[in-house]
Amino acid sequence: MGYGMKVIIADCSDDEESLDIIKQIQIDFKYSLNIEVIPGGYPAYGRYMGAKLVTTPYVLFLDADVFLYNNMVLYQMVHNTKQLSTVKFQTDHGYNWIYSVFTFIQRFMKLLGSSFAIGGFQLFKTEAYRYAGEYNPDQVFAEDYFISNKIWAPLFTIHNIKGVYTSARRFKNKGLLYMITLMLKCWANRNNPKFYLKSHNYWD
Repeated sequence: MGYGMKVIIADCSDDEESLDIIKQIQIDFKYSLNIEVIPGGYPAYGRYMGAKLVTTPYVLFLDADVFLYNNMVLYQMVHNTKQLSTVKFQTDHGYNWIYSVFTFIQRFMKLLGSSFAIGGFQLFKTEAYRYAGEYNPDQVFAEDYFISNKIWAPLFTIHNIKGVYTSARRFKNKGLLYMITLMLKCWANRNNPKFYLKSHNYWD
């Protein structure tokens, strides 16, 4: 995987340094990746608009602060995805235990029949993503849970593959209790679309 892969970057940055990095990536990888930049916004909007351009059998939603250190991640994930898959993240020193707790809760929710693929890494079969109703561009909070919960739990997989890193900044800023409380609120409002139209102080 890699040659000819289409990468869609939904960018809402006004930081010149970030924009320069994107331009340089387009130059450096022009022979191996088909990179297209589109206007972004809140994650749900960017994902919705980006996915409109997808014509491949799979679509991967990947946050800007997620890094793949294992070049076999995508290959293995594609070959082991039923309809929707995510991964167990590695993060900053001293915070991996928090992500382990987070993964435990995801698995427990799956046992209860509720799928939750963290938006930082969501690999859908494209037809399953379309069937789930696609992202709602008006949602500003927990849009990743809202759409992944549309996937039947037995067809959702949390892989233990190593090599996917993300920053612990959200846990550092908000704390574990806040994040778990929000997860529980999302679960309680899993059938209430209006709940996801407010930020609930997540972006503060």
